[in-house]
Amino acid sequence: MSGYIIEGATGPWEIVVGLEVHAQVISHAKLFSGASAEYGGEPNTHVSLIDAGFPGMLPVINAECVAQAVRTGLGLNAQIHLMSRFDRKNYFYADLPQGYQISQFAHPIVGEGQVEIELANGSVRHIGVTRLHLEQDAGKSMHDQDPTRSFIDLNRAGVALMEIVSEPDIRSPEEAGAYLRKLRQILRYLGTCDGNMEEGSMRADVNVSVRKAGEEYRTRCEIKNVNSIRYVMQAIEVEAARQVEIWEAGGTVDQETRLFDHVRSETRSLRSKEDAHDYRYFPDPDLLPLLIERDWVEGLRAALPELPEAKRERLEKTYGISRYESGVLTVEQGIADFYETVAKGSDPRLAVTWMLGDFFAALNRTGATIETSPVKAEGLMELLALITDSTINGKIAKEVLEDMFETGDSASVIVERKGLRQVTDTGAIEAEIRTILSAHADKLAEYKSGKDKLFGFFVGQTMKAMKGKANPAMVNELLVKLLAE
Repeated sequence: MSGYIIEGATGPWEIVVGLEVHAQVISHAKLFSGASAEYGGEPNTHVSLIDAGFPGMLPVINAECVAQAVRTGLGLNAQIHLMSRFDRKNYFYADLPQGYQISQFAHPIVGEGQVEIELANGSVRHIGVTRLHLEQDAGKSMHDQDPTRSFIDLNRAGVALMEIVSEPDIRSPEEAGAYLRKLRQILRYLGTCDGNMEEGSMRADVNVSVRKAGEEYRTRCEIKNVNSIRYVMQAIEVEAARQVEIWEAGGTVDQETRLFDHVRSETRSLRSKEDAHDYRYFPDPDLLPLLIERDWVEGLRAALPELPEAKRERLEKTYGISRYESGVLTVEQGIADFYETVAKGSDPRLAVTWMLGDFFAALNRTGATIETSPVKAEGLMELLALITDSTINGKIAKEVLEDMFETGDSASVIVERKGLRQVTDTGAIEAEIRTILSAHADKLAEYKSGKDKLFGFFVGQTMKAMKGKANPAMVNELLVKLLAE
């Protein structure tokens, strides 16, 4: 038995988790209508007659949504099915005007694939992907607009979703979090989904069960529509603990759909879990089977961007950065591109040190992102060039970077405006050191009697006297010479 273990009264229990991720496809129009798929807008302003379920309205497939699904399948190293079919999934809900959802059941567009995840301890696991299918989203019920009535916003109805179903290979909350982060990263690199869980464009249904070592799978429960990675991890812990308690008390876990309440840290029963036959799937009579050509798929494959793992390996090899550093830099494609621009124009080691240190700290402090940062790659490159050519030292560079974030001015402009050029005049530095040694004759005597640690004191006093502008290497070199006199 491996992974995350729950120690119960009767011994250890293993968690078994599978995730069904609903990822909203990036496209201008919806899956079967020309209405806008843009997020937001006034309620019911992005709605066509098809989305509203008017009689006689026929769906027309959006080719770009199909291409996005295929790109995603290729990014997941999955099988691409040249023939797929749309089915009607029948159920009644107020925000589903047609009374059915157009989805794919028996013949999805994408088959088996896998996602490689890396855990905190450095170990790597491969989580299987069962399938990816296309389907249309439902609308949104709003229960907080009126004390006695509920309202329906159909802006989201008909928006294209990719449902990505994993194998039950996940064995811990950490693995679930790593899988979701990696999946979101791949989707963003591909440009097929923005992965914004807060806006609902990526959300997960979490299937949880527990078992003893060597057992077959026990009954699972599905936790519906969890919209943050942190909540997914918490929901798994809470639900697994609930199931262990039931089994150990001699009870039976019922297959059902549950909701996760993160405030109370509990899951609550929503309804008994439906099986496929409950939805009365049948082929949609308004849509022909979807046939795509192998050459078209290969054309999409050839045009794929560099994906995260390939980018990590290339950055490590090209710029000599560590596995940890490449992992941080490739979390977002924009960050990786930013780093590579800086690294090409300066010392790659200096670039990674400043990006992962002071630059990221400034982004966090100001609430900026790599896209909205007032300091662009060329600006950071200029700052690093001023360090490299000894115009300024590292300490002064930190002050300059802060000013760059506050004012948007370039590094060279700030250095000239504030008079921050580094002092490299050995005569001026030597004169300042002699003044300090004279003023601290007692410390000088202690140093010469064997207190070597006082060397740092003299360095600090010199830098302070010269307002941090002295070249540190020169200060050290001259101090060694003068202290030996």
